[in-house]
Amino acid sequence: MQNSEAMALSAALLAVAGGLTQRIHEGVLARGFEGVRPAHGFAFARLAPDGATVTDLAAHLGVTKQAASQLVDEMVRKGYAERRPHPEDARARLVVLTERGWACTRAAEEAAAEAVREWGELLGEREVRSLGRQLLRIAPHGPIRPAW
Repeated sequence: MQNSEAMALSAALLAVAGGLTQRIHEGVLARGFEGVRPAHGFAFARLAPDGATVTDLAAHLGVTKQAASQLVDEMVRKGYAERRPHPEDARARLVVLTERGWACTRAAEEAAAEAVREWGELLGEREVRSLGRQLLRIAPHGPIRPAW
């Protein structure tokens, strides 16, 4: 593959990822969840299903503990998460999604499904499934981080 082809492919993948993030965000807002940003969704993904400490969340998002703590403060203030005593470490606090946070997560899943269905209308469901399998083969393992 020529450099120009590789760059075009890279740009297309980034555009699709950015577009999908935006579609999910718009879908969440359209479903009545105000005050959230795409970064919240990346945090929600780490908090589900069992919660996480601020340190765990910072590592997942690739940010400092201070930045993760500020994000948690914001999510708690908006009713999407809450802090609880950690069941195994008396010094730590566990951040978990509230029912509102879970509902927002479900809204994001619905919005993502809508976007992918549109890909199916354009490419055909078989092609979308094939694309999904191929991307899973090359996708890096580990957390999906927001582009800060």
